[in-house]
Amino acid sequence: MAEQDPKDSPGAAQQTGGILRGLSPELTACVPELLEATRSVGSGIELHSTLERICETTAELARARYAAIGVVESPGETLSDFISHGVSDEAAREIGRWPDGHTGLLGALIQEGVPIQLEDLTGDPRFAGFPAGHPPMRTFLGVPIRVQGKIFGNLYVAERQDGEPFGDDELHMLRVLATEAGIAIGHARTYDAARQREQWIDGSVAVTTALLSAGDADEALAVVAEQARRLADAAAGIVLLPAESGGLEIAAIACDKPSGALGVIIPPQSPVVAALLRGEEVFLDDSATDPRMTTGLADRFGPHMLLPLRSGGRVLGALSIPRVRGGRPFTPAERTLATHFAAQAALALKLAEAQRDRERLAVYEDRDRIARDLHDLVIQRLFTTGIMLEGAQRRSQVAEVRAGIGRAVDELDVTIQEIRTAIFALQQEPAEAPSALRTRVLREINMAAVPLGFMPSHRFLGPVDSLVGELAGKNLIAALREALSNTFRHAGASRVEVRVDATAVLPDGRDAVRLTVADDGVGIPEGGRRSGLRNLARRAESLGGASWFGPGLGEEGHKAGESGTTGDRGTTGESGTTGESGTTVTWQVPL
Repeated sequence: MAEQDPKDSPGAAQQTGGILRGLSPELTACVPELLEATRSVGSGIELHSTLERICETTAELARARYAAIGVVESPGETLSDFISHGVSDEAAREIGRWPDGHTGLLGALIQEGVPIQLEDLTGDPRFAGFPAGHPPMRTFLGVPIRVQGKIFGNLYVAERQDGEPFGDDELHMLRVLATEAGIAIGHARTYDAARQREQWIDGSVAVTTALLSAGDADEALAVVAEQARRLADAAAGIVLLPAESGGLEIAAIACDKPSGALGVIIPPQSPVVAALLRGEEVFLDDSATDPRMTTGLADRFGPHMLLPLRSGGRVLGALSIPRVRGGRPFTPAERTLATHFAAQAALALKLAEAQRDRERLAVYEDRDRIARDLHDLVIQRLFTTGIMLEGAQRRSQVAEVRAGIGRAVDELDVTIQEIRTAIFALQQEPAEAPSALRTRVLREINMAAVPLGFMPSHRFLGPVDSLVGELAGKNLIAALREALSNTFRHAGASRVEVRVDATAVLPDGRDAVRLTVADDGVGIPEGGRRSGLRNLARRAESLGGASWFGPGLGEEGHKAGESGTTGDRGTTGESGTTGESGTTVTWQVPL
C-alpha cells in the first residue's frame, strides 16, 4: 500500500499555514526565500545533503552561529544521522562522536516532543555538559521533527549572533523548517526503502547466478560473502558451513584486510552457533561485549547480524554480517532484507549442491569408464606388447638389440605400474582418501596424470606429514588441485613438476610450507582469464600467506621452486605474464 506524501497531507498544509500566520512582518518578508529554499532542497532524494541545506538555511534566517539536525531511524533509538552548521571540521574531529539522542537537551526534544527555548542552556537541569573541544554556547532554541506524526529527530539553533535570546519569531521559523525537514525525511526514507529493496534483490540474483554457474564452490561462497557485506554496508561478510566435528566452520570471508579466519571452527557450545543450527536469527547490538559471542573474532566488531542459511527445514550454514565497533546499528528494514537474502542464498546453495552432486556423479561414471578402458584395453595391449618384445629379445643374436629391448620392456613395466596407480586413484571415493599429506599430494598427481597424458614429477622437502597442520594441508591440496586443473585445461604442457617444501621460510622469518607447480606449456597470455589464480591468492591470504606466478620450465623459464620469496611479486596472483616459457605457480602459507 503506497504511503501518502506528507506534503499532500491536508494536516501538514494546515499546520504550515498556521505557523506562517504567526510570523512578524519582518520575518514574513523572509518567508518566500525560506519556502523557495526548502522547496528546492525538498525535491531531492539524497537525505543528508537535503538536511545540510535546511540546516544552513536555518542558521542564516535565525541569525544563529550554530544550527544542527539530529535524525533517528525509529522513535527511541540513537541518532542515525547528525548534521551541524557553524562547527569547524577541526572542532568536529576533536569532539568525536555525535550525540546519542537519549540524553541532554537533544534527547529531551525527542522524548518530550515540545520546543525548548532557553536564554542560558548551561543552567537548565536537562543540560548534560559539553564534550571536549565543543564551542561554548548559551542561547538555545530547538523543536522536534515529526514524520507522519512520529518524532524522528530535532532541529535546533544556538548562540544568536547579537547575543540576545531567541524569540517567538525564530520559534515560528524553526517550526516551518522542522516541517520541511520532516517532509524531506519522509521522501528520502520512501526512496531509500525502495532502493534498498532493489539492491538486495539484485544481490540475491547475483548470488544465485554465481552459485549455479561457478565451477568452484569456494568462489561461489566468496560471492555470497562479498554481496552480503556490500549490501549491508558491513565491515565483513562471512559464510559458515557445518563442520565435521560439530559447530560451524568459516568457509568464506570478505573484508578489507586478510583476517586469517578462514577455516576457524566455532564450537557447538557457543550459544550463537546453537541458535543458528536451530534455524534462529541472532541480532547483536555489540559483538565485542555480548556474552553470547565466545570467540576472539568478535572483539573487532559492533552491530552484528547472524542469519541461518535454511532451506526446506535444513540448516545448510550461516551468514555473518558485522559492522565495525561503534558503527550504525542495523535498522529493522535492513534486518528483514538481510533475512530474505539469506533465505534466497540458502535456496541457491541447495540448488548448487544438487547440481554439483549431478556433476560429481557424471564425473564418477566417467572415471569408472576411463579406469575400465585403462585396465581392459591399455594395460592388456601394453602387456601383450611386452610379451612380444621379450620373444624378440630371446630370438635376437645382437647384444645391443637385446639390451635395448630389455630397457623397453622395463619401461613398459613401469608404465603399467603407473597406470595401475592411476586406476586405483580413479576408483577411490573421496572418503577413502588417506589422511597423510604426502599421500594426498600423490593422489592428486595421479589423478591429473589421466587428463595430462603423462605423470607429473614430484619432490618433497622436509617432514611434510608432521610439520604441515590439517588446515594448511587441506588448503594446500585444494591449491594443488586448482593449479593442476589449470595446467591440463589450458597449458598444453608436456612436462609438469610438483614440489612441496615444508622447510620454506617467509620474508618475516616464519616457517612455511611452499607449493610450486611448474610446466613447460603455453603460459598465461596478456588479458587471459585468471579467476583460478585469484582463488589461489585469496586462499593463501586468508591463512596469512601469498600466491604468485612466473616463468615455467620452458627454455626461457626456470625450474619450479628455485626462486622463492614474495619480494616484489605481490600477493594478488595478477603479476606478470609467462609467455611461451610455461608457468610456475607458487603458493605458500605459514606453518
